[in-house]
Amino acid sequence: MQLFETRGAISGASNPHPHGQVWASTLLPNEAVRELDAQATYLSSHGSHLLSDYVEREVALDERVIVANDHWAVVVPYWAYWPYETLVLPRRRRSSLLELDDADREGLAHALKPMLRAFDRLFNTPFPYCSGWHDAPRGQGDAWQLHAHYYPPLLRSADIAKIPASYELLANLQRDLTPETAAQHLRAVL
Repeated sequence: MQLFETRGAISGASNPHPHGQVWASTLLPNEAVRELDAQATYLSSHGSHLLSDYVEREVALDERVIVANDHWAVVVPYWAYWPYETLVLPRRRRSSLLELDDADREGLAHALKPMLRAFDRLFNTPFPYCSGWHDAPRGQGDAWQLHAHYYPPLLRSADIAKIPASYELLANLQRDLTPETAAQHLRAVL
């Protein structure tokens, strides 16, 4: 099951407000398969969880962190392709939204609110995005760490979208901003 939210016409939303969807299928989507393979391989090799180790490393470096609290961190990942792509990660091991306790849920609200406010303030517009939660695939919770992806398509202003050029689609994706610069821009408007 995949949980999604889309905001803004430029992101493909037909409604003027953010709206979510739940898609369920009997097959694991390609992106989740790649993430599961990476997380399982890491757990097998290191005896710890990939995204748990990653979030603590990002918090310690504090170069790509937008907001962090005791329960969650929002970062622009070092591999980000989209200019203001973010990853929302629990600071404690959680494989599923069903595992969140009251403190986790409250901490999540306190992490998402400033992130979404920063998005809107960056170009003084309701910031469009596509987002989704990656919950543990059924029966795969041991290696999995819960997380959410946010993919906002805006590049330099409220009406300039990041659209991959032919070269990017056919040869090599190009970054318009470094993840550190994107995180700095978002932190600056908070």
